[in-house]
Amino acid sequence: MSDHRGWSVHPEGANHPAKHPNGGDLAEPARSYRVVGIGAICDFRTGAPEPGPSQSFSVSEFVVLEDGRRVVVDHRGFTLGSNVGTVRAGLTPQVMSQQVLNVVLPDDDECEDEHPWSWLAELARKHGIDVTADELKELQYEVVLTDRVTRWLVTP
Repeated sequence: MSDHRGWSVHPEGANHPAKHPNGGDLAEPARSYRVVGIGAICDFRTGAPEPGPSQSFSVSEFVVLEDGRRVVVDHRGFTLGSNVGTVRAGLTPQVMSQQVLNVVLPDDDECEDEHPWSWLAELARKHGIDVTADELKELQYEVVLTDRVTRWLVTP
């Protein structure tokens, strides 16, 4: 699945081959490219809004290579529910972005790093991307909501 920005999202996890923005598999090793971005993309876990009092989302962390390719290095998710009203009540793009950050950031308040940079660098290296924790730490972390999620948030 891809949103309007060309992000390559793998709903079954990060073990799929990395995709070029045009949709094809990467023809050359990713390790020959420098990482220029990092972030997470949020989409519906099932690809569409769910009926009922809860909604599940997928969160895929990615690195962006200097040639524009985005490589998913981790995949997880979260579910929001409501006992009163709809699950969408009170949600905004800013609130959803914070929910995504809550999923990807460590639970330990005493952790000196705000993000598990070493772990993310190790995941990237497993995908053939040569990057260090220090290099990732210097990049601005971007949270992306797919068009589907954004439309769902603003639909009355």
